[in-house]
Amino acid sequence: METAKNAVNYVSETVQGTGAEASKEANKGVAKDSDASLSNRATAAKDAMGDKMDETSHNSKAGVNKEAAKH
Repeated sequence: METAKNAVNYVSETVQGTGAEASKEANKGVAKDSDASLSNRATAAKDAMGDKMDETSHNSKAGVNKEAAKH
């Protein structure tokens, strides 16, 4: 039962990590857009950093759950 739970958690964390990566890339695009206002660019850059932290966290948790599901 625990293996199944770890497998579900792995999938969930992987999906969340992918979502955070997509958000990060979108924010990076806004931050680099010279047509966007300075405040929008700064906010997007800050949000991209937060998304990167979320992405790393979710991917780390996914890795732990993947390994736990193997046992």
